[in-house]
Amino acid sequence: MVKPRLHLDADASVKALANALREHGHDVTRTPNDWMPADAIDREQLLGATAQGRVIFTFNVRDFIALAKKHPKHSGILLATQSRWSLDELTAALDRALSETDEKDWCGQVRWLNDFR
Repeated sequence: MVKPRLHLDADASVKALANALREHGHDVTRTPNDWMPADAIDREQLLGATAQGRVIFTFNVRDFIALAKKHPKHSGILLATQSRWSLDELTAALDRALSETDEKDWCGQVRWLNDFR
């Protein structure tokens, strides 16, 4: 089983969250980085994460659902509504999502973080 790698898009790009997930042994990137500028639009973030073979995590539900339909060969989209999560809850659910799935499970899939609570 190959663990999925994660990218936190600009809406979910919290340094503390990325660091907490890394402490749990996950491969996590966030916007901005060497391959993703801070001002990248949603489409660029999805395509960039896909080019890197990363599931993208975002709070931007509406836009990424639409992007998933336009770009169905993405590496996975994980969605959550922002107002419902503390940092500890996000860390625990994302840790579970990354630990309990294989990267192959994510190809072209749009999933909800609530499923990993």
